[in-house]
Order: sequence, then structure tokens, then C-alpha cells
Amino acid sequence: MRTLIQPLFLLIATASLGLGQGQPAKAHAIESTLNYLDGSLELHSQFSTGTPVEGAVVRVLEANGTPGRELGRMDQQGKLSLTLPVMQEGTLDLQVDAGPGHRDYLMLPIRSGKVQLDEVVSQPKTPQTPSFLISTESPLLLGLAGVLFSVRQQRLKF
Repeated sequence: MRTLIQPLFLLIATASLGLGQGQPAKAHAIESTLNYLDGSLELHSQFSTGTPVEGAVVRVLEANGTPGRELGRMDQQGKLSLTLPVMQEGTLDLQVDAGPGHRDYLMLPIRSGKVQLDEVVSQPKTPQTPSFLISTESPLLLGLAGVLFSVRQQRLKF
């Protein structure tokens, strides 16, 4: 009976830790918009909190997804007037890079040398952590694993 008390205590203690946990921390997503102003293409990016993405690097991505030519950096308002490479038809991929976990990827469809603003696609390409690894149940799962391991060790002693 005493051998079950120790693993049970471990399970309860670990579950209690999980109940005290808050929401998992998440990186602020970047939200970007494009507009034509006076014939110039302007990119505006901000974090999901509404804070401008000041100093973020904007670059063209190569066909294989690697960073290519830098187009500039966002100003204090999170804006940048873009001069895009000359292209008549196709898709141009841009990256707004404010550091790890803070990136936005834009696919710009171009027809007749002009970006089709109504068809621009924004795709965050950050790896997502499975929710069970960052949720409040994680300590509970660890505690359960500890109990199972402890019970297994005790059974092997006999």
C-alpha cells in the first residue's frame, strides 16, 4: 500500500502545478496590408496587438523559399514603399521579418506588371507547437508518465 502512496502523491502534485498555469505564451502574429498610393505600392505591417512592426526587414523570397534581395525596412509606423522587381506575370513571394516567431509571408499575384491586391495571400509559415505540449494538461501527462514509470520499476524489483 505504501508503494502506491508515493506515485499518487507525485501525480497529485504535478496536476496541481498544471492547474496554476496560465494561458500558453504565443508569439505576436504579423498582419500586413498592401495599398497603391499615388502609383506606388505601400506595405503596412503591425503585430496582432496593433503595434507597428518597426525595423522589420522586407525581402523577396527565392523560388526555393530562401531569403533573397532585401527591399527595405519598415519605418516607425510599420510602413514601407515598395519597389518590386519588374515582372509582367507570375507570383512574387515577400517576407516581412521582425525576428524568429515574428514573420509574415505574402504571395503577390502579378498580372500585366501590376499586383492584384484583391488576390494577395498572407501565410504565416511558423512551425506550430502541438497544443498538448503547451496546454495546462502537460504537467498532468508528465505526472501520469512518472506514476507509470514508478509502478513499473517497483514491479520489476519483485
